[in-house]
Amino acid sequence: MHIGLTYDLREDYLARGWSEQAVAEFDRADTVDAIAGVLSAQGHTTDRIGGVLDLTERLARGIQGIRGDRWELVFNIAESFGGVGREALVPALLDAHAIPYTFGDPLACCVTLDKPTAKRLLRDAGLPTPDFAVVEREADAARVSLGWPLFCKPAREGSSKGVAEDSVSRTPDELRHACARRLAEFAQPVLVERLLPGREVTVPLLGPTDEPEVIGVLEVSLRDPGAGCGAGRGAVYSYEVKERCEELVNYSLARDEFARECAALARRAYRVLGCRDAGRVDLRADEHGRPSVIEVNALPGMHPSHSDLPITATLAGMDYATVIARIVDSARQRISVTPPSHAMGR
Repeated sequence: MHIGLTYDLREDYLARGWSEQAVAEFDRADTVDAIAGVLSAQGHTTDRIGGVLDLTERLARGIQGIRGDRWELVFNIAESFGGVGREALVPALLDAHAIPYTFGDPLACCVTLDKPTAKRLLRDAGLPTPDFAVVEREADAARVSLGWPLFCKPAREGSSKGVAEDSVSRTPDELRHACARRLAEFAQPVLVERLLPGREVTVPLLGPTDEPEVIGVLEVSLRDPGAGCGAGRGAVYSYEVKERCEELVNYSLARDEFARECAALARRAYRVLGCRDAGRVDLRADEHGRPSVIEVNALPGMHPSHSDLPITATLAGMDYATVIARIVDSARQRISVTPPSHAMGR
């Protein structure tokens, strides 16, 4: 197959003056190299497209009467930028041109990026998720009544952006200051939810929406909880910890009854939010040991040794090349023999 790759490189945005945290969701060059290398080794031809603006330019040629670029499939890991629909930009463009692609469609990308929306859908479907409130202005924090302790983070970010030591609040004053800082820094609502004190796991899945396969249940623990984010407040898998995961985090596969409960919940969450090809569901246990869904990622990180999905696959005995092949095989099932006649650029 002729496969295009869409992505956002950290180095490109750092060169434009973006901060390290601002580019946390974007990919390293070695991630793109790894995906392209595997695809080439599996007999595909690859075309490195770039981000949403690069894709727009190349697709526009067809609209302007010039022969537009076409791909049999696009392997999309582009997070994009600008607004609540940013992760949906590349999928929406590809849909308009009837070009198949990997991972979530625009709807799945939007609802999973907006954590309060995802939690409402999960709750409506009967899945457990911590009680929460949305703070849109500093004064809203005073009206939050969920008990203590509480946990706050930006409502529409990934890669633990905005998760830091002060994410954990035990008093109204701490919560107000934590929300005010995030409102100012991220210019978006803040999600406040009850802090669950138990085990934390992430569950990567592969396959179509209706029949996902759990790769494994990855348990996350800090090597030195006292040195981590939230020291004295409850260790937190923060942005800083995630960036230094190789030295600060222990990863292991959980195989007990708790893990089986998490796997079952992850499959349900994957289906409810419309994930496909691959995704990741984060869960944490309450004070009684019962798991709840924290959030769902329809566009999971794909760095071979730094991202949770490939880490889990490696621990479960599945190599990176197999992961990539499984994602492509899942997406391939959606390729139409005859693209819709209304597709742009045809």
